[in-house]
Amino acid sequence: MKQTKGFILSTASVITILIIIFQFHRTTAQFTITDNIWQEKVDAWVLETASVRHPDQQTEFLIFLNEQADVSGAAQLQTKEEKGRYVFERLTAVAARTQSPIITMLKAEGVEYRPFWAANMILVRGDSRIVQRMARRADVFHIYANPSVHLDEPEKIDIPAVNRAVNSIEWGISKVGAPAVWGMGYDGTGIVIGGQDTGYDWDHPALINQYRGWDGSNADHNYNWHDAIHANDPHTSAGNVCGFDSAVPCDDHSHGTHTMGTMVGNDGGANQIGMAPGAKWISCRNMEEGWGSPASYTECYQWFIAPTKIDGSAPNPAMAPHVINNSWGCPASEGCTDPTVMLTVVNNVVAAGIITVHSAGNSGSSCETINTPSAIYDASYTVGATDSGDNIASFSSRGPVTVDGSNRPKPDISAPGVGVRSSVPGGGYGSKSGTSMAGPHVAGAVALLLQRAPSLIGDVTAVETLFNTSTVPRTTAQSCGGVSGSSTPNNSYGWGRLDILAAINAAPPDFTINTTPVTQSVTPPNSAVYTITVKAIENITDTVTLSVNGQPISTTAHFSVNTAQPSFTTTLMISSSGATGTHALDIIGTTGSITHSNAVSLSYIRQILFFPIVMTQ
Repeated sequence: MKQTKGFILSTASVITILIIIFQFHRTTAQFTITDNIWQEKVDAWVLETASVRHPDQQTEFLIFLNEQADVSGAAQLQTKEEKGRYVFERLTAVAARTQSPIITMLKAEGVEYRPFWAANMILVRGDSRIVQRMARRADVFHIYANPSVHLDEPEKIDIPAVNRAVNSIEWGISKVGAPAVWGMGYDGTGIVIGGQDTGYDWDHPALINQYRGWDGSNADHNYNWHDAIHANDPHTSAGNVCGFDSAVPCDDHSHGTHTMGTMVGNDGGANQIGMAPGAKWISCRNMEEGWGSPASYTECYQWFIAPTKIDGSAPNPAMAPHVINNSWGCPASEGCTDPTVMLTVVNNVVAAGIITVHSAGNSGSSCETINTPSAIYDASYTVGATDSGDNIASFSSRGPVTVDGSNRPKPDISAPGVGVRSSVPGGGYGSKSGTSMAGPHVAGAVALLLQRAPSLIGDVTAVETLFNTSTVPRTTAQSCGGVSGSSTPNNSYGWGRLDILAAINAAPPDFTINTTPVTQSVTPPNSAVYTITVKAIENITDTVTLSVNGQPISTTAHFSVNTAQPSFTTTLMISSSGATGTHALDIIGTTGSITHSNAVSLSYIRQILFFPIVMTQ
């Protein structure tokens, strides 16, 4: 019996051991699958530079979280200001809520990191162990490369880099019809252009008076300049002429200054080099001596959604530009192995009502050469380069976009980009060729159009559609992506060469509204009085109705005239029976589907009464 019993126990033990072995192999197999899956979430460049063969080797990468803010509701909002505020609030809220666990882990590991909210992601510098830990997390969607990417240099031509000779109005500016638009009274006044590039020579004679941070005698760079090149970045080199984290706009390459000149440049004399000399400009340095990274580009995009003070504090989406020029690319050959690395960022910028103009690249003339972020994205308004004869430049990259499998037609439009004379650092002028020179013509044209048709401000699709349908159509013998070059649009010129005069003439009738003063303080029971001027643009005849939003409790508002056909002037009187504090008001004008508003501030000052003090013994 003992032997039988012992045999039975041994059998049970064997069965138990087999079960344990089976479970062990099953668990091991599951672990191996998981081990393989985490690598699928990581860019090849990151795996290579943070190789397990070199566990202490550091690399930079972007942790892209699963949860991304839904900003689709911005499309239902009416004004650019509303869209910008909505997008900013939702992006920052999602980032604040979801990044905390990862940041806690990174802090515990002593790892360098920089959080972003323009897309919900975190820049990290770490070794292969950190890459694996992050990739294994369920809340991490992907780990993108953050390589150092060199500027797609403009073509060299035989014109001195600094040339003080006067050319008056540059050929490209005239070619697209800008002087005729100026003659109609539209020079970009009231519109803000953003540029992210190698930096900008802000006090260049052709740029200083258009810089938003210059009032004619003093400079204030808060909300007008940001430097995304930091002293602790591994890509930076010693001895940069601008230094790092510069508190003032500076250009360490000359590329940025040249692009800004084409957008707004005018020295007040004969050097009329810019499309929109009445517009204001703000800027961000995203490259150091021509080298940038997805993180530096993202940092500038983010700053444009909600510009900040120089120290990075107090972000304010109300200070955002109307349009951003991007004359740069991020090729796979230099590490941008995933073409979607900045897709979410660019989509969020556009959701905020900001137009993103992007150069197509200088990798032509073959088909499918528009292949780098952010030119490849549908949300980017991509620009090819033409010469003075309206021919597509040999270097201008062609579509369609195949690098992401979309077969998306590109470019969207073309503009002058061969032998373009513009500003260079040091107060001089020089000529460059490239799609980097074409894009600024379009960004400047946006400013002209938005001044003429303010109802289009914040409506990115409407602006781009108007440009597309008012071009000078251009065709070619070259067919790309199965699209005949003899049709319009095509993958060489897009819809054709920019014609800003035609776009202005095709813009819908509109009106402007102006309120003064912008800020005032009153002591009750005195009334606040605002003067409101409504002005018709291009023969609008519809009736405009005025209203006020944000009116304080215990006040009454009265317009001397609140409904009339433009143009007219009226007054708004706000009477108080006991209101206190400071209040933000919106003066709103509406006609049909068009609404414009002015933001004003009203403060009530309490009256302090002094009573005599009676002394008694």
